[in-house]
Amino acid sequence: QIPSVRLDDHCKFSTPFVLILCPTTEEQWKASVVKSIEALVDSCVVLPCTFTYPGSFLSTSRLRGIWHRKDKWNEIFYHEDTTSVLDNFKGRTKMLGNLGQNNCTLEIVQVKNHDIGPFCFRIEFVKKDTNQPTTEKFSFVEECAEIKMLEEPPQPELIQSNTAVQGKPYAVTCSVRHTCPSHVPVFTWSRGSEDDIIQIQKPIVSGIWETQSIMVFIPGENDDHTEITCSATFNGGRRSSTSIKLNVKRTGNIYHLIIPVAVAIGTAVIFGVFCIAVMKKYKNRIAELQSREGSMFNRLSRMSRR
Repeated sequence: QIPSVRLDDHCKFSTPFVLILCPTTEEQWKASVVKSIEALVDSCVVLPCTFTYPGSFLSTSRLRGIWHRKDKWNEIFYHEDTTSVLDNFKGRTKMLGNLGQNNCTLEIVQVKNHDIGPFCFRIEFVKKDTNQPTTEKFSFVEECAEIKMLEEPPQPELIQSNTAVQGKPYAVTCSVRHTCPSHVPVFTWSRGSEDDIIQIQKPIVSGIWETQSIMVFIPGENDDHTEITCSATFNGGRRSSTSIKLNVKRTGNIYHLIIPVAVAIGTAVIFGVFCIAVMKKYKNRIAELQSREGSMFNRLSRMSRR
């Protein structure tokens, strides 16, 4: 029976028989790790990782995952035996993935400026009874992750829905991207309450997630030309905020129609009454003048007869 041997030196044996087997078996040791990712200092970062290995399926208890520095396997970032971990990484790394499901995802919290890596994953098979590693092991040094540090948190992006209309529901979305799905950013708004807010989280690309906070409210007349501010507090305490100005369109109602009509009717009535009064006044004046002219004519007629 041919022994199954996997070593980290890529099968550099002097035995020709083993050299023939290694190229075919080695191709089955594969890993997929995010190569480069940006992380906020003091926050946390998750390094997505999956792997495959030759042979039959093994449970998590038969597998041991280790994260170490490339070309320095004694500098360990994560190990189930915490005494093997570097002092400045103790208590800050955690295996989020289930090894039995070929998931080797690593989480690093309280990110420091020196946490740049490169971080490489190593898998070891464990004996069933003794819990000791077997000769079946592999370090995926060709697939390692590096971290670029961000000193300042990203600014939230505010997106408004269509034009705000007075008295109708209106939504404003505040979104921010981050590398820490286990400790999502906390949003605060300058207005509204928790009942007005919906929060959604979704993956964007490998290692990057987006969290959205959607506030739905009914704007009033007093909300026109006011500012709405959304703040995001990241894991570790760093905070950033963005503001927008709200423009509210007033809606037409029955009062907007009644008032102009009433004013027009009132003006027409007043003008009509005024015209009637003036006409009546002039008619009375003309009648008075006509009566005076008649009396003068009668007097002159009597005087002429005399």
